[in-house]
Amino acid sequence: MKVFTTIELLQGKITSFKNDQSIAFVPTMGALHKGHLSLIKKAKKENDFVVVSIFVNPTQFNNEVDLIKYPKTLEADLKLLKKIKCDFVFTPSIKEIYTTKINAQYFDFGGLENEMEGTFRKDHFNGVATIVKRLFEIVKPNVAYFGEKDFQQLQIIKKLVALEKLPIKIIGCKIFREKDGLAMSSRNIRLTKTHRKAAPFIYKILKKAKKKFIKKNADEVIKWVYKKFEKQTNLKLEYFIIATETSLKKSSVKDIKLRAFIAVFAGDVRLIDNISL
Repeated sequence: MKVFTTIELLQGKITSFKNDQSIAFVPTMGALHKGHLSLIKKAKKENDFVVVSIFVNPTQFNNEVDLIKYPKTLEADLKLLKKIKCDFVFTPSIKEIYTTKINAQYFDFGGLENEMEGTFRKDHFNGVATIVKRLFEIVKPNVAYFGEKDFQQLQIIKKLVALEKLPIKIIGCKIFREKDGLAMSSRNIRLTKTHRKAAPFIYKILKKAKKKFIKKNADEVIKWVYKKFEKQTNLKLEYFIIATETSLKKSSVKDIKLRAFIAVFAGDVRLIDNISL
């Protein structure tokens, strides 16, 4: 495994590959867990080389405290990547990525950016798209892998690739969960013991909501979920939405692909999850 901190050295290595060799890319913000590793393992299995980036992107944080508190575990991350025989790791500085001003580019994703997370995290997806586009320009992968836990982000990135006409295949991968059902997230390590114990309730409710949606309509299921969270002293529901997988707009039509999306505060840690209906 080779680690690169500069664009010049990474690109120098990438350009040495043969044209018929496929390059897979897995962008991360570090604090790696089994969910990240599953993406990398899948990428390794399906491609010749894998590039993993570790970069905590400042422009996608609308909350400065969240940026400061975001876990940074580079040494441990590199050990994990070496263990699974990752090919190349890119760990740039902020200055390396944002050579001048640390600003996000503006994108028009046709409304995808305004739903759910976009409502509660202003300009978040402009920041996400800015860094993903930048990394795509640097790595120039054939294929990139993203987890479905951030399903809205996945759809935004697919739209980004279409808008920018990038020759990159985007692959969404299933959500990796702890044994008790909690979706794996870098933020989980910030949970207190009390909130960690309470957090599996999120997935439990999602599964029950999916069953209820078989016989109940969307409004009834949504009201039921909100009532259930009113009884939770250690979890605060920010939103629960049933929406289409394509437009991400609220919907109750059952003959199209729908998902239930949820965002919950466990103390000061914000957790998101979703489930296909």
